[in-house]
This record gives sequence, C-alpha cells and structure tokens, in this order.
Amino acid sequence: MSEQTLWNKFLNTMNKKLKIGIVCYPTYGGSGVVATELGIAFAEKGHEVHFISYDQPFRLDLFSDKIYYHEVNIPSYPLFEYPPYELNLTSKLVDVTIHEKLDILHVHYAIPHASAAVNAKQILMTHNIYLPIVTTLHGTDITLLGKDKSFKPVIEYAINSSDAVTTVSKNLKDVTCNNFNIKKKIDYVPNFIDLNLYDRNVDAKLRTSYADDDEFILTHISNFRKVKRIDDVINIFKRVNEIHKCKLLMIGDGPDRLKAEQLCRKLGISKKVKFLGKLKLIENILSIADIFILPSETESFGLVALEAMASKTVVISTNTGGLPEVNIDGKTGFLSNVGDVSKMSKDISSLLSDKELLEQMKKSAFNHAKSFNLPEILPIYEKIYFRLINK
Repeated sequence: MSEQTLWNKFLNTMNKKLKIGIVCYPTYGGSGVVATELGIAFAEKGHEVHFISYDQPFRLDLFSDKIYYHEVNIPSYPLFEYPPYELNLTSKLVDVTIHEKLDILHVHYAIPHASAAVNAKQILMTHNIYLPIVTTLHGTDITLLGKDKSFKPVIEYAINSSDAVTTVSKNLKDVTCNNFNIKKKIDYVPNFIDLNLYDRNVDAKLRTSYADDDEFILTHISNFRKVKRIDDVINIFKRVNEIHKCKLLMIGDGPDRLKAEQLCRKLGISKKVKFLGKLKLIENILSIADIFILPSETESFGLVALEAMASKTVVISTNTGGLPEVNIDGKTGFLSNVGDVSKMSKDISSLLSDKELLEQMKKSAFNHAKSFNLPEILPIYEKIYFRLINK
C-alpha cells in the first residue's frame, strides 16, 4: 500500500464520528471539570460521548442528543465491609462498551478508573472486542496516592497497561517517571479552558454588590483542603488589607472552611471576607476580581489559576508542581515559595499600588491563557484517539 493511500485512509478515518466513553470523578474539582468540558466539546464536533461515573458530572448540565450519562450503582452487600466501587465500575464499563459499541475509553486518574478500565478491557477481549484506553493523570493519583507504597503496583499496572497515557503538566510527567517503573510513553497534554466562557466585560452591578468602588477584590477558589493552605490565604489578605482597601471572596467548600471562618473572626476581618460556597459559574466572580491567590502546597497543574488568567485576573501563587508552567513569574503574576506569606503579601501590595502595572499584567495573563484555549488542545486528544483506533 502506497504512502498516499495510507494518508488518504488516515484522513478518511479522521472524519469518522466516534463513540467515546469518559470516566471521571463528578465532583467539584479540576479533573472533573476538564473531563466534562472535553466530552462536551467532542459532542459539539459530532462525536457521541458517554460519561460513566457514580454521579452526574458537576458541569454536565446541558441537553444534547450526543451526550449520555451512565450511572455506576454501588449497592451494599453484607459480604463487603465497604462497597466494591472498582468492581461495579468494571462491570459497567463492559456493559456500556458492548451495548453502546464504544470505539475508545478515556479515563481520568490511574486508580480506580484506569485500573478498572484495564480489567474491563481484558473481559471484553473474551468477547472479541478490542477497546483502546487513554489514561490521563491529573496528579492526586501520583502525588498523594503514589506516596502509599501499597498502591504502587496497581498504579504502575494501570499506567503500563493503558494504550496511551497523558499528563496535564510537564512536572507531573517527570514526577510520574521518577517515582514509578513506567514502560509506557507518556504524552504531555495540558489542561485547557474555553475562552468564550471568560472573555466578558466586568459586571458592574455584581462588583458593587461585593465591594465599594474604591476597594480591590481578591479571590480564592478551592476545595478547602489542607493542601490548599487556606490559612495562608487569610493571613495574606490580612496583611494586604492593612495597607489597601479590599475585599476577599472565598469560593468553594471543604474540611478547612470552618477553620478559615474562625480565623477571620479571630483576626477581626470577618466583614471583609465573604465565603460564597460552591458556585457553578465561577467566571462571573473571577471577572470582577483583581487578584487571585493560590498558595497551595502542591498543584499538578493549577486549572483554577488558568481560569483566573482567562478572566484577566493576576495570579499570586506558589512555585510548586506545574504552577510555573501556567503562572509566568513577573508576567501573568508572581511566584513564591510555599508558606512565604510575607512575599506574597508584598507582591499583591506592589500591584495594588501601581494600577498601570496591574492592568498590564491582567492583559498579559489573558494573552497567556489563549495558548491553553480549548480549540488548541482538543485536536491533540483527537489525534491520540484516531492513532489508537487505527493500530
């Protein structure tokens, strides 16, 4: 077969509409958001997308004849002390693949999703069905679960048995390869945002409802867990508030929220800090913010920092994990060592003291976010899918 014939065959395949299975956590967090947005984007291109999870994904709130949701039921059995989610997921993957005739399965996280997918693939082979698996590593399965040696064999098996593996940052790729015996090639495919959701004018009425005209707005968004260092956010704001008139909007919820509220009362800044809970449309809040604070102990990518930049908000973050790949020091914001509350406070104060510099960095942040726009990233995944299907 000539090279031209092979090329024509490839182009014809690329025009094919796929049936894509996506497995992700449905919760309020970066990986679930990315997986959901990816699936929605593929559906808009005409592909058929099947989400498979124990609950409907957080941002999957639209109707489309190209999008399906399959719930993984987790019944309780007297035999098991804990419900065997991975087994139930494996069975559901086999069932959906057979009856919906999936072409490919894209799973987010090595365990339990990739490990369940690999087991499902083995079962499907007994039915003479070949199902390629793409595994995307987001970080927690590597940076946290990976520290527990009891999980290491399963993580390595899930990664090495996948047909393609991607990481959301170069740093995560390095960490994965350095801490596990990886025999599979890993592709770096960054997280993304849909700029159309963020490129909007400031809602003056919304801004007025949270701050006076002469006040700056600082924000933080997270799951309020220990790794996010919520105390640092509060202490940074207290220092800045002593010099500049500002408000702090805290978005999200989690185990450290009560502790953060108590700290605000102790420091006497409760009236300056508003806890807004979980919001589906964070773009509205980010669009009225001047500074976004992310003092995390670790971030494999920092999707929320990218979302802030897409909203023309300057990012003040730590230099851990994949954050330096997103937040460019001195251009889109400033980087600091973990726990350096003093430097982060001074960086914010310097920006609020120089409105011209603040506006310049807001524009730079938005321009940098363009390189992570969904239309730039979607074709990369599409090429991976077709490469595996054409094997």
